[in-house]
Amino acid sequence: MDYPSDRRYTADHEWIAVDGEVATVGVTAYAAEALGDVVYLELPEVGAAVTVGTSCGEIESTKSVSDLVSPADGEILTVNDDAVESPEKVNADPHGEGWLYTMRVTTVPDGLLDAAAYTELVQGHS
Repeated sequence: MDYPSDRRYTADHEWIAVDGEVATVGVTAYAAEALGDVVYLELPEVGAAVTVGTSCGEIESTKSVSDLVSPADGEILTVNDDAVESPEKVNADPHGEGWLYTMRVTTVPDGLLDAAAYTELVQGHS
């Protein structure tokens, strides 16, 4: 699996693409595949403050329910209503149309993985 090099990745299998002070967040293709068919998304509310490493929503699949963990500190700007209405977009295009939310970033932590390091991480899981 190829992971886009224009973003950073977490050990929780989420990605963050930062552009200035705005970031787009989603789950990785590895997470989407491991979860199975995504059937429900509970995304954070617009305007909510989120803190790195804390739960800010849920992703439910036919196999399990998992927390969405914020990859940075900031404020939620938008959520992907298309993905909420059609959660299968997360499976079909997790790095594109299946994005989850955007946020105004106040702190991006050190230690996020680049595409090569994330690929190495997930290859260790298989």
